Amino acid sequence: MGNDQINVKNMFDLTGKTALITGSSQGIGYALALGLSQAGASIALNGRNVEKVKEAATKLRAQGATVFELPFDATDSEAVDKAINDFEAEGNQVDILVNNAGMQYRTELENFPPEMFQKLLMTNVYSVFAVGKAAAKHMIKRREGKIINIASVQTALARPGIAPYTATKGAVGNLTKGMATDWAKHGLQCNAIAPGYFDTPLNKALVEDEEFSAWLEKRTPAGRWGNVEELVGACIFLSAPASSFVNGHTLYVDGGITASL
Repeated sequence: MGNDQINVKNMFDLTGKTALITGSSQGIGYALALGLSQAGASIALNGRNVEKVKEAATKLRAQGATVFELPFDATDSEAVDKAINDFEAEGNQVDILVNNAGMQYRTELENFPPEMFQKLLMTNVYSVFAVGKAAAKHMIKRREGKIINIASVQTALARPGIAPYTATKGAVGNLTKGMATDWAKHGLQCNAIAPGYFDTPLNKALVEDEEFSAWLEKRTPAGRWGNVEELVGACIFLSAPASSFVNGHTLYVDGGITASL
């Protein structure tokens, strides 16, 4: 492509595309849904709680978004396959998948409950595999698609009390590489966004902990918590034609925390 052929506006335009975002009734998922809708995409909202999905959909529609409601459990592969296959059979298509569903559990490793480790693995890793596979089967037939997995600074770093969470987010980073390795040849781009510390419902306890917030502000070169809106630009880039040759990459949006000791 010669420089005179570049249309920057089109490179970031999502008009006519539909984005399925798991766990999108609140927090980061909802912010990404709003952002992608403003870039032109229709949004398929997802969560396990039907009422929460309905409430989020109402709020998005009030802001002009075109919204589908797809409540299903992202850790239940049968429910995932049915929801996505039915959605596609109705004449819709998942052009962009954002695997955002996730959970956290904090306690010292020597006392970590085995059942919570299992739940973390299912929610943070298995859901990425299950929803990714279900959506990719349709994307592969069309020879195009975008998959964006939500990783974490814990994809690269660890902190006390969250070793199993760190393990799951490390797995998300490598599963992203695996998706790209298998599916890039079919026209898919599979990448991850790794948020730093953001003010979200998942981090409510940490945000309210004055000692932790003070530590975080000193530890982060940007000197503050992130706002969820600051993840939108990265998501639009990885969802849009602009990232057509970006594959298997984890984009850290973390105020510099992974760059600095």
